This record gives sequence, structure tokens and C-alpha cells, in this order.
Amino acid sequence: MDIIHLLPDSVANQIAAGEVIQRPSSVIKELLENAVDAGAHRIDVVLVDAGRTSIQVIDDGKGMSETDARLAFERHATSKITQATDLFSLTTMGFRGEALPSIAAVAQVTLRTRSAESDLGTCLTIEGGHVVSQEADVCPVGANFLVQNLFFNVPARRKFLKSNQTELSNIIQEFERVALVNPDIHFTLSHNGQLMHTLLPESPKQRIANLFGKRLGEQLLALDVDTTLCQLSGFVGTPDSARRKGARQFFFVNGRYMRHPYFHKAVQEAYGELIPATDQVPYFLYMQVDPSTIDVNIHPTKTEIKFENESAIWQIIMAAVKETLGRFNAMPSIDFDTEGRPTDIPVYNPSPDRPTPVAMPEPTVDSDYNPFRTPSFERPSVPKDWQQLYPSTPSGPSNASNPVRNSVPSGTLSLMGDLEGASMGDSESGAFERSIHHYQYRGQYIVTEVRSGLMFIDQHRAHMRILYNRYRQQLSGHPATSQGLLFPEAIQFSMSDSALVEEIQDELHALGFDMSSLGGGSYSLQGMPAGFDGVDPHRLLGDIIENLKTRGRLEHVASSAASLGVDLHHRMALTMARSAAIPVGGVLSAQEMENLVDELFQQPEPNFTPDGRTIVVIFPHENLEKLFK
Repeated sequence: MDIIHLLPDSVANQIAAGEVIQRPSSVIKELLENAVDAGAHRIDVVLVDAGRTSIQVIDDGKGMSETDARLAFERHATSKITQATDLFSLTTMGFRGEALPSIAAVAQVTLRTRSAESDLGTCLTIEGGHVVSQEADVCPVGANFLVQNLFFNVPARRKFLKSNQTELSNIIQEFERVALVNPDIHFTLSHNGQLMHTLLPESPKQRIANLFGKRLGEQLLALDVDTTLCQLSGFVGTPDSARRKGARQFFFVNGRYMRHPYFHKAVQEAYGELIPATDQVPYFLYMQVDPSTIDVNIHPTKTEIKFENESAIWQIIMAAVKETLGRFNAMPSIDFDTEGRPTDIPVYNPSPDRPTPVAMPEPTVDSDYNPFRTPSFERPSVPKDWQQLYPSTPSGPSNASNPVRNSVPSGTLSLMGDLEGASMGDSESGAFERSIHHYQYRGQYIVTEVRSGLMFIDQHRAHMRILYNRYRQQLSGHPATSQGLLFPEAIQFSMSDSALVEEIQDELHALGFDMSSLGGGSYSLQGMPAGFDGVDPHRLLGDIIENLKTRGRLEHVASSAASLGVDLHHRMALTMARSAAIPVGGVLSAQEMENLVDELFQQPEPNFTPDGRTIVVIFPHENLEKLFK
């Protein structure tokens, strides 16, 4: 009996949709790229419930005839290529012919389209891959795709969609990638009746500023290099724009967004020691290469691209970035401002008619000076009662008045228990004897004496543990005190980040951020959490947002909304604690060190930071004695 058979088209389309259409943002990407390929001058995107209910993409491109509209939803039907060799000369975004049939297989799709040669257009309705109706329609030239109830026939896939804010953030990211590489196209984006973006045709730098804020636009340096292998243009950030996370980094090749870690490393190395190794700089780099030297047919998302001359292009990128930094004086140098300086400094002359004669200086000589004569100094007499100037002092921590016994709850000093051995175990309830004298080593470690040896405490990590527990308590229902700013600061977020800010408004308020929305991704910051004097609010809020973006990768593991809330609070508190903790190299007084140590050992887990790094280390006395044998 034969057991191998062909799958029905509806099943095959659903299987293909599993790779091509993963979430609403995948639909946006495919429809936007089709509109660009159709030569559109204006593209409108209208969303309802972050794409769950409906996604509408309207363009004024060339449109389709009645036959083309029906054929476009068949698998591997495309107008982009005709033979295999065309894969090596691609000038369009799409070419596989899989996007539209994959979308139609898992949604209810209505297409209204008309070509310039036709007086009437066509309206085609498809549900779950099956054509429901097709009839003539009066519509403008172009295409109007309406995708409703995504994954209505795949409940498992629909159930695993994230929150509306998360899905909207992913949609905006895809929208930004297409808008960045097509600055000559007019884009609009609306969500639930609210206009989020209106991007008129403009220059590439102005498009970047409109998407990500004027502040980023002011930190970009123009780059333009033309070689036989590739034409490279775009913008790179100044060293001052570097940040630990969340830098806007985009590579485009022949108008297509791509991810390329190897080329990313070339940009990072070009900065050398201008930025810390852990920081990243924003860049927007556009490459034009011969299509025959690249391969984009690797993954359905088409964001992975192989280059024939990868090493040579790597060198070109690094050299171009270095040249740009040098041209704009981003490299450290001594710059003397000569603008406006006088060409000639006139000599002072009180009377031009009667010039004042200048007398020649006369040298003076001390005839009694002898350089070989030994100088004599009058020594002060030593007082007879000099002993009273040096009163007796305690001989050290062994003095009875110096030791302090601090009782610590059992189980909170597990690391110390392991290191101190029997002497620690013999003490009652885990108590240990600690000196009141602390010493700071290299502005990073606090050194103090304990019964079993020397205790080293990382002051930055210790303070981070204390602050983390404090912020977690504030997020759990004890709001922090907000310190008002003398002048409110305007903070601009990208639309994808703004969607996340709206989602965590209550948590930000609990931490002490007093913010109000001005619309369009702009916020007015009237107050910050107390204790953050001197901290850049733009960088602090940006770090919080970037740390929370990784939460989306973990949401499928979470079993309840409560667990998501715990993870959100953990990430926010950890980011705040890292930013506000005592920096490495910060000088502390004896009282500040004492307070820090005392407060550390009042925490439930004083041995490790919230992200698992060691805070306290004991150097046993026995090991010290071995060094002197």
C-alpha cells in the first residue's frame, strides 16, 4: 500500500506560513516590501489592536489586474523573477512568491486593487486560503490589503501572541526599517484611530531624526565612500553617543535591511579606544553592491545575506568610519580656535607724533651671592613636655574598646561560613567579630578585619544589592519619593519605545519618575527618583527600556501575568541599582564605609548581587601566614 501522498494546498500553505508569517509584524514587513516593489509614492498603515483584529496597508503603486490579483495568492507566483539566474541579479525586496499565500492561509484577506490601464478594479476576498468572492470594484490605482483576524484558524499560534504593546513594538520596528531605507516615500502609521507617524518625503538624516528624535540626529556624522566593490553611505554616531545598550544600528544593502555581526565588528573596531569595549554607537549604513556578488536567498526573512567579497568590504567599512571620525574631529586632538583673531597686534604708543623712546633693560648682579655656600637654618627648640603632644592610642583591634560584635541572622552569610571554617561555625547564631576600622583599596574594595582573616567587599556591588532591594520594595507598593527638577526636561522616544513606556507608566511612577506625555513619543520629565543627582535621565530611561525589551523573549516561558510582573520589576530595579550605585573609584569616608557595610549585612542576600556576582570575599588568616613562611 502506498503511503506517500501530496499535501493539499491549504495544508502546504499553512506549513509555509509557519516560517514566513510568525506574528503581525511579519505581515507588515511583507506588505510594505510589496508596496515598495510596486513603485508606491505613499504607503498608509492602519492597525487595530496591534494587528490582532486588522492590518490594512494602502499604497498608490502600479496595482494589479483582475487576473494578477487572483494569481498573486497562488504559491510561488511572482512578478519579480522568471528563472533561477534572476536570483543573482535581484533588485526587488520580494521574489519567492510565498508571502501573500502564507498570509491568506492564516487570515481573512480582502484585496481591492486597480492598475492604471483599467477603468475598474477588483475586490478579492479569501479566508483560510480559500477564495470566497471576486467581483469588480471602484477603487483608486494601487492596492489596498485588509488582513483581519490573523491566525483565526490556527488557535495555538494566536494564543502565543504577546501583549498588544509588545506586538505593536515589533510592528513599529519593521515599519522603521522600511521607512529608513525609503526616505523618498510618504509613510503614515495609525493604531486604533490614533496617528503615530507621518513621514513626508525627506532626506535620509531628516528621516532618522523624525523616527528616533532630534537628539540622535544631532549626534550623527555623515559618511560617503565610493569604491569598485561597493558604494557606502550613511551616518555614524559620535563617541559621545555611545551607550551600553539600545544603540540604533542598521545595515542596508541594495535597499534591504540585514543583520551582519561581522560588519558590525568592523564599525566597533573603527572607534578603537574612543569608547569603552562594552559600549555601542548608533549607525545607519547603506551599501550598494553588485547583486551578483551577494546571496539573499538564505532565510525566509531575507535578513541574512552572504557576500562574495566579505573581507574586503570589512576593511572598507572600518577605513570609512575611521576617516569620518577624523574628518569631523571626533578623534582626540588639540584644537586652537583661530577664528576672529587679529592678524596684527599693534604696539602701544601713547603719542603717534612723539614716539616714546624705549629704554634698554639693565641687568642687576648680587655680588654677595655664593652658590656653594651651605645655607643655615634655625632649628626650632624641642619642648620639654613633648610627650603630651602624643597621647596614648589603642594598640589595634585587639583593644577591648574596638571590637564590635554584629549578630547576623543564620544563613545570610553562607559564603563567609564556607571560608571561615570551624571558627565561624563555633560562633553563636552565625555571629562574627568585625573591626570598626575599614580601609578603602583602589577606590573599589572595602577591607576590614574579621575573626578568620580579612574581608574584602566590592563597594559598587554592595551598594547595588542595597539599592536593588530598596527599589523592589518601592515597586511592591511603597512608592519612592520623586525629586522635582528645576526645569522640566523633554525626552523623545521612538514610537516602538514609546509603546513600551506607556505599558510601564505605573511602575515608572512608583520608582519616582514624574512624566507626562506630550504626544508623538515625546514626554515631559518633571521629577526623578531621589538620589539620582548628576545621572542623565535620557540614558537612564533608555537603559530601562532596552533591558525590558529582552523580556519579550522570555514571555512564552511565563505561566501567569504575576510572573511577568515579577520579571518586569526585577529588570527595572536592577537597571536603576546599576545606575545609582557608588561608581568604581568613588572615595568614601570612614563613616560612609561603616554605614555601607552595616546596611549590606542587613540585606537578606548580602553575598551576591541580583545578577549573581560575588560581593564579599574572605582571605583566611591561615593563607596570610603561609605567605610569610
